[in-house]
Amino acid sequence: MTLRQAPPLEDIGPTTWWRIDTLDLDAYLRRVDHRGPITPDGTTLRTLHRAHIAAITFENLDVMLGRGVEVDLPRVQDKLVHAGRGGYCYEHGVLFGAVLQHLGYRVDRLLARTGDPADQPRPRSHLVLRVDDGDQVWLADVGFGSGLLEPLPLVEGAPQRQGAWEYQLRRGADGAWRLRERTTDTWTTLLTFTEEPQYPVDVEVANHNTATSTHSPFTQQCVVVRKDDRAVRRLIGRDYSEERPGATTRARSLSDEEYGAVLGTEFGLALNPPEIRALVATLSLPGEDRRTAPDLGLRPSTGDLDA
Repeated sequence: MTLRQAPPLEDIGPTTWWRIDTLDLDAYLRRVDHRGPITPDGTTLRTLHRAHIAAITFENLDVMLGRGVEVDLPRVQDKLVHAGRGGYCYEHGVLFGAVLQHLGYRVDRLLARTGDPADQPRPRSHLVLRVDDGDQVWLADVGFGSGLLEPLPLVEGAPQRQGAWEYQLRRGADGAWRLRERTTDTWTTLLTFTEEPQYPVDVEVANHNTATSTHSPFTQQCVVVRKDDRAVRRLIGRDYSEERPGATTRARSLSDEEYGAVLGTEFGLALNPPEIRALVATLSLPGEDRRTAPDLGLRPSTGDLDA
């Protein structure tokens, strides 16, 4: 029997744990259409954060197709970069964290709870990043779907506007951070997290629950979300909506025939006909009870109108 020699202790660390050596940085930069500097500073971080959100959609379609979701970097990269697909928070966070670490940022992966546990305790089921550029520590989150457009300095401070939205970080009495969003005159806690670094195994376990549990909102219906400075577009089951702050959300129910076209035109997802037919087969019939988008359960209702 041949024993495999263990790597030196100094070679075991975040770069090895997260498979950073497998990253195709050039392909990623093409995918998000970034042609600017890649110096590991705050400006590059903000630019890449926005570029990632603009290019790579939030979606759970592989769960609904029965394929499951893998969160090791090689398979995340194959899907989100080379195949042009989107993903949900673990996939986005694993990919973006690897890019930042490759560029020279210090990156910790953190698991957050959605909402505020003081109101309703939820599991640690969302992946965010703590990013240190040497001068400033940031909260980066490219995988919420309808959350931050840019990273926030990881400090308590004044509200910061990002497009039509406003965000603020506050510490609770329990010492945990709260990411809050202002909707008209109301502040809503989107996430609660601590700065305890997580390991790949932690993300694998959280992802397994999200992708397989019958209690997970991502095993119940198709969830596709895209956000820019002015609006959030959602496709929840067969219900397509567009939300603009301060305005009434307008929604309509898609027919089977237009479902694939909307995935392509509004969300940049080019699926083949068998995949689209399989997704349509998971949809409720028009007029049946609608489920709420996972993120909307955290926010005050703005009302829906059928377009």
